[in-house]
Amino acid sequence: MPPSWFARPAATAAADLIGCRLLVDGVGGIIVEAEAYDQSDPASHSFSGPTRRNASMFGPAGHAYVYRSYGLHWCMNIVCEVGSAVLVRALAPTVGLDQMAARRRTTAPRLLCSGPGRVCQALAITGAHDGWPIDRAPFHLSGREGPVMVVSGPRIGITRGAQTPWRFLLAGSRFASRPLSPS
Repeated sequence: MPPSWFARPAATAAADLIGCRLLVDGVGGIIVEAEAYDQSDPASHSFSGPTRRNASMFGPAGHAYVYRSYGLHWCMNIVCEVGSAVLVRALAPTVGLDQMAARRRTTAPRLLCSGPGRVCQALAITGAHDGWPIDRAPFHLSGREGPVMVVSGPRIGITRGAQTPWRFLLAGSRFASRPLSPS
């Protein structure tokens, strides 16, 4: 997918990423959960403007924005319009299961990539990937192989802007980090 594919509102891109395949050095799976953030969103890292940490969010579309969450876990976003990005929250693991299991120290498929920190650990994504173009090695992102049903709801793991329905999931996926809350 070319970087120009991401040069649009993050919520639109997030919904369209569900069902796409993400690989890093040949390891990965199908994106089953993603969240959108933009500069007008109080939950976004870009809300207060550019900083050293969020510089990639103000760079070119189709590049990775990787940051450390709570000093513990790496999280990967894909930059969309300036100041906006899509957080990759969960994958259905399909390729390189042995490598993911070794990196995550578990063989339970559900626990390999069900959460943004787990995705990065399983795919060996670190801060060194921040700013890298998503259409070049080690990344490989390909479109959906068929139709998918996407559902949306409030984002999770945040306090500000949590009710914004910019969390997108592959309907019925057991690999999502958490099911949608009943409305």
